[in-house]
Amino acid sequence: MNLVSLTAGDLRASFAPGLSLVGSSLTHRGEELLGVRGGLAAWNQRGKTMGIPLLHPWANRLSGWSYDVAGRHVELPRGASIVRPEERGLPIHGLLHGESDWTVTRATGTELQAEYDFAADGPRMRLFPFEHLIAVHAVLDPVGLQLTTTLTATGDDAVPVAFGYHPYLALPGARRAEWNIECTVSQQLVLDSHSVPTGEVRREPVVTGPLGDRSFDNGYQSAHGAWLRVRGGGRTVDLRFLEGYTHAQLFAPLAEDVIAFEPMTAPADALRSGKALRTIAPGESFRASFRIDVYG
Repeated sequence: MNLVSLTAGDLRASFAPGLSLVGSSLTHRGEELLGVRGGLAAWNQRGKTMGIPLLHPWANRLSGWSYDVAGRHVELPRGASIVRPEERGLPIHGLLHGESDWTVTRATGTELQAEYDFAADGPRMRLFPFEHLIAVHAVLDPVGLQLTTTLTATGDDAVPVAFGYHPYLALPGARRAEWNIECTVSQQLVLDSHSVPTGEVRREPVVTGPLGDRSFDNGYQSAHGAWLRVRGGGRTVDLRFLEGYTHAQLFAPLAEDVIAFEPMTAPADALRSGKALRTIAPGESFRASFRIDVYG
C-alpha cells in the first residue's frame, strides 16, 4: 500500500490515499502517537477504524438501516461491505471504509491535498444520493498536524453535512490510567440504550485529572472551538476544533490504550433525526478544520 508521508521537525505523519486517505501514523521523535489498533489490514478488510479515519457521509452510528433526508429515501443494505454494523447491529461510520481510492492533487514534504469525487462512485451514490466532491488538505508543521476538509455540492441538489473524524490518540511511555486529561465540552447528549441521542441534553463537564479507570463514549453539543488535552509520558497532545465542527464524541474504552476526541459536523443519527443537520446549496462549499499539536 502506497503511503504519503509528511515530515516537519520531530513530527512525521502518513496517509493512505488508496484506503480512504486514513491517517495511518503520527510519530513524535519516532514514537507513535496514534492508536493503530488492527492497522491498515483490518481497516481495509473489515472497516475497523484506526489512526485518523474520515467518517462520511455520517459520523458515529445511525439508529436504523434507512433514512429520509432532503426529499430522498435511502435503504442501506445489510451484509454489504460498503456499510459496516457496530456491536448492536446499527450502521456506523459512514461509507468511506478502507477500499475507496482518493486522488492526490498535491504532495510536498509538509503538505498533502487529496480529493474524492463521490458523484462518480455509483454504489455509494445509491446510499447517499447527493452529488459532491470531498477534499482534504493536511499540513504538518513542527508543532502539529492540521486537517481541513471541504465538501462541495457539485450537482443540482443541496447536500447534507454530517461527516466527522475519529482520531485515536495514544501516549507512549505512560500507562492509560496515568494519562491526565482536560476537555472543554460540557453539554452532554443523553443517549438511549443503543447509544443514540434522545434529544435531551444535560450539563456534565469532563473532570480534569488522571484517566484512571474511567471510560467514555459520550456525545456533546456546543463544541465550537472545543479541545482535549492529554498529558503523559513526558508529552502533551492537544486536539482542537478550529472551524465547522459543532459536535464531539469523547471515546476512551477501558479495554484499549487509546482516547479519541472526535470532531463532528452534526450529532450522531442526524441523517435520520434531522437534528442540527446542515445542508449546502448547489455549487457551494462547506469547510471544517481541526489540528493535533504535540509538546514535550
